[in-house]
Amino acid sequence: MKVQAKYLKIGALAAALLFGQSCSNDVLDEEVISGIGSAYLNTPTGFNDGVNSVYSTLRDWYGTERGNNFTIFGTDITTNGADGSHKFINTYDGAFDSRAAHPREVWDALYSGINVANAVIERGANVTGIAETVKKQRIAEVKALRAHYYFILTRLYGGVDLRLTETVAPTKVATRATIPQMYTAIIKDLTEALPDLDNKGQAAEYGRVTKAVAEMMLADVYLTKATSEAKAGDDYAKAATYANNVIKNYSFRLLPNFADVYRQGNEKNDEIVFATQFTGSPLTNGGGNNSHVFFLMEYDVLPGMQRDTENGRPFKRYRPTDYTLNKIFALANRTNDSRYYKTFKDVYYSNKPGKYNTTFDKSKATVTFALGDTTIFDPGFEMSVAERAKRPYQVLVPSAYSERVFPAVRKHIDGARADRTQFEGTRDYFNYRLADTYLMLSEALLNSGDKAGAVAAINMVRRRAAWPGKEKAMEVTEAQMNMELIYEERARELYGEMQRWFDLKRWGILIERVKLYNAQAAPNIAPMHLFRPIPQNQLDRVEGGEASFAQNPGY
Repeated sequence: MKVQAKYLKIGALAAALLFGQSCSNDVLDEEVISGIGSAYLNTPTGFNDGVNSVYSTLRDWYGTERGNNFTIFGTDITTNGADGSHKFINTYDGAFDSRAAHPREVWDALYSGINVANAVIERGANVTGIAETVKKQRIAEVKALRAHYYFILTRLYGGVDLRLTETVAPTKVATRATIPQMYTAIIKDLTEALPDLDNKGQAAEYGRVTKAVAEMMLADVYLTKATSEAKAGDDYAKAATYANNVIKNYSFRLLPNFADVYRQGNEKNDEIVFATQFTGSPLTNGGGNNSHVFFLMEYDVLPGMQRDTENGRPFKRYRPTDYTLNKIFALANRTNDSRYYKTFKDVYYSNKPGKYNTTFDKSKATVTFALGDTTIFDPGFEMSVAERAKRPYQVLVPSAYSERVFPAVRKHIDGARADRTQFEGTRDYFNYRLADTYLMLSEALLNSGDKAGAVAAINMVRRRAAWPGKEKAMEVTEAQMNMELIYEERARELYGEMQRWFDLKRWGILIERVKLYNAQAAPNIAPMHLFRPIPQNQLDRVEGGEASFAQNPGY
């Protein structure tokens, strides 16, 4: 494919320099290179491919099965559906230990990206044939990405092996840094990167880390650091400053319609601060964005329906908890707040006409559908049997919800896949968007004692979420402004967006909230689950084993 200049060009290195997985973008200029040596990185082309390979590590976390399972499961707002895979991550049972696949996969992928970043940063100064300003910008981008990967690792595992120089040969020597040391390194990378980054909201080559992205990362880092063992008195003030910078100094804007943020084909919109890019080409999409399969109910075996690309491949893995449906998206609030109906799918249309016996809706014995007729309607409330009986389709009411049928999430559905079984999704994954910036700002200001500022920030998000004409009714006052509102507002706005486990941990309420609202997880969750297990293969290959590289307590 021809490359348009406005997109980040990604090259692929096949089995070379430990550059991780193949990397690509929405518009591709991808050349597979094999049989090359380490010296290739010292050339202008190799340097560029090295930078782009560091970007590709984003695809090992965002939108993946492992990334979603680690952040969606085991929270107060999502529990498991009928899918048998990885339920132990939701239930926190004994199967989730150091030998599980996900801890190893995340660890290895992020360290692969970090090592390439280290090589690019170290060697970049000596690469010739690239304009000095461009080279500085690329190194700054890589520093920001290295910081981001260490930030993910720190939140998951605690202090890890902090390597800031290139590893050029296998080694068995590794030690665990402290959490304060991790935050010092993360913040140093991000602040050093700021002066050399593209001073735009979205880069001329879409997808690159810009100054706005690094400031958003810093807001996130300081907000998280503020409740960690590395906390300092000015963390909330710094988080607020960086969030404010993202809002005021660039051209991002909240889209008027919440549904448009995730509308397929509209991924590159003015609300997106930073996204992990995927592509429709099966040759260059790597593992793809897998999020499209996890949030769907089992529609494909119900009367009048069969699996198709429009409705998705339903893994029926993530099911909203009763707390999500009855409190976060309370029925009484839906006349003002549009996000329940714009987050969850409420109607299915027949793609398999015929006459069928009913399944979950026994208000009628049979249903008959022509192509395109409504087959399932999920109103989100307990419609009476008499009212359901009037409808020529099945009505799915909350009392009929189960691990197989439940409200499905619209946000990630991918109708552009090549066929109905394709797992490698094509849609970009949003790492950061402006609504999240406002919510971070509100939280930082509230914890800094500025209630008025916190209210102003959160009301920006709430007004946008309103049905037309209901904006005033959506506003909250200073008397209503507290952390419970932040907890609920982030759940409403960011449901299904790889945030909740990190949020609950940051707030220090993961165990409390899971015990209250996630019945499957409540019996097992314990303080040990505030960190993920260090993978066993890491402990096995370190000189001295656990004596020199300690496992997290309880595993």
